[in-house]
Amino acid sequence: MDFSVTYIIVIFALGFIGSFLSGMLGIGGAIIKYPLLLFVPPLFGLAAFTSHEVSGISAVEVFFASIAGVWAYRKGGYLNKQLILYMGSAILIGSFIGSYGSGFLSEEAVNIVYGTLALIAAVMMFVPRKNVDDQPLENVTFNKPLAIVLAIIVGIGSGIVGAAGGFLLVPIMLTVLHIPTRMTIATSLAVTLISSVGGSAGKLITGQVDYWPALIMIIASLIAAPLGAKTGKTVNTKILQIILAVMIAATAIKIWVEIIW
Repeated sequence: MDFSVTYIIVIFALGFIGSFLSGMLGIGGAIIKYPLLLFVPPLFGLAAFTSHEVSGISAVEVFFASIAGVWAYRKGGYLNKQLILYMGSAILIGSFIGSYGSGFLSEEAVNIVYGTLALIAAVMMFVPRKNVDDQPLENVTFNKPLAIVLAIIVGIGSGIVGAAGGFLLVPIMLTVLHIPTRMTIATSLAVTLISSVGGSAGKLITGQVDYWPALIMIIASLIAAPLGAKTGKTVNTKILQIILAVMIAATAIKIWVEIIW
């Protein structure tokens, strides 16, 4: 294992960038960190991580990034407790199943699952949605059975790639469940936190976690995620949606280019 200054700086920077964006956009950050960890280290002459190692590091790190993000959003009425309960319980089960089962999949299969999830999320982010940002937060309602089913499906898929599902939860909450943007960002972080418990457990049990880079990224996330959440409270919701949509689309394209060529 390389513990050079370059190694520490690169891994810390990747963790910081991913966690800042995850806190700002309400996602666990794996949608960003997965391709960063997979493709960036070799550009600095560092050994490349395998897809299994990347998914394991992401799973553990997202847990801590989500804690920091939720803590930053704990005030202001943005956390929908019912949504957290229903989707959180369902996604916890799905994420454990997916993360445990990922140990039996090939490297290419893990990348294909990631590429498929990112593509679905990218398409959903560009689907026209009702203007729900003007409604009072205390009047927000949602379809509970639909929320549960979608959370289980998201949990299984995201558990495979070491994500907690935030990058899919955000477009689902916005487009399908019609949750206001800022409530979506805060609540998805809380559901992501719950999901990451199941995801981390599955990765740890199957020995897919490289502890040292995970620790470096955890430290970065504890610093960056609250800063991102603070920034997210002040940025226009339309801008947040556009940033997230572009990022998800870009990562989906990059992964599929790698898979096909």
